Amino acid sequence: MRLVSYNVEWFASLFDEKDQLILDQAPSGRHGVDRYSQGHALAHVFQAFDADAVMVIEAPNSGRQQSTVKALENFAERAGIRARRAIMGFTNDTQQEIALLYDPDALQARHDPLESSEAPRFDGTFKIDLDVDAKLDHVTFSKPPLELLVTTATGRAVRLIGAHLKSKAPHGARNADAVTRLSIANRRKQLAQAIWLRGRVDQHLSAGDDLVVMGDLNDGPGLDEYELLFGRSTVEIVIGDDMMDPHARQVMKPRASVQPSTSRFYNATTKRYFRALLDYVMVSPGLMNSAPSWRIWHPFEDGDCYNNADLREALLTASDHFPVCLDIDLT
Repeated sequence: MRLVSYNVEWFASLFDEKDQLILDQAPSGRHGVDRYSQGHALAHVFQAFDADAVMVIEAPNSGRQQSTVKALENFAERAGIRARRAIMGFTNDTQQEIALLYDPDALQARHDPLESSEAPRFDGTFKIDLDVDAKLDHVTFSKPPLELLVTTATGRAVRLIGAHLKSKAPHGARNADAVTRLSIANRRKQLAQAIWLRGRVDQHLSAGDDLVVMGDLNDGPGLDEYELLFGRSTVEIVIGDDMMDPHARQVMKPRASVQPSTSRFYNATTKRYFRALLDYVMVSPGLMNSAPSWRIWHPFEDGDCYNNADLREALLTASDHFPVCLDIDLT
């Protein structure tokens, strides 16, 4: 079975108010890319990895008039892919939802949010002392993680959690000191969300569940200076000592010689591209016995992607993130 985590930059911009795909020459949400080009590139990429299930990060919007599920299913029909059924959990107000697009012939999925004293439901509030002032702060998710109970066609049950943890930019800051203060506060909140998510991971591991955590955790070991302040990155908190993602483990090693990446961004100031490892598929210890194999579909780091010119260009046009695939035996 192939599970994929894919952050699609501003997928919402490709749909009208009736959740129909728009393929025209108007600008998409991606800089310098029109909706026709991005839509066709995404179809090419989804067809190429041919997944049983795709955790779509930054999925199309849900609101009074729009439906994430309808938009994704309309996209799947237009793209002609077998992952044609969509499911989501709690909505948010960022126009960047989290949803699973899956093949109903291979598996069934049910939204199944859990809660415990250590990790309340993800649409609720997490109480934690963020600044060591002996007062509990109330933390919420701007993008509540998606909790699914998945059952394969052979009857095997697996828990999936899709997450998009992101530290907000320091909006409203008027000077360097204010930028620093807001950045530290926002990073504190992101780390609190990681602790909250890790609490749910511990809950599943204690219950003996097979678990896959997938999505964009938006930071990693050594990614920025704030990690030095707090000691650990979001990724290190969520993965702990027991979950496994070989790319995350690789960059956690001292002086790692090879640095994998899942994204590519352009810095207009330096006029250079930079890369980062932001997207992960982490599996619980029991799933390590199921022949897991990971692959990042990076157009400049994966030989097969680079050598296929059409796929290489589609990956670059479709999003600023690249798919992370997990092939695993779930029979």
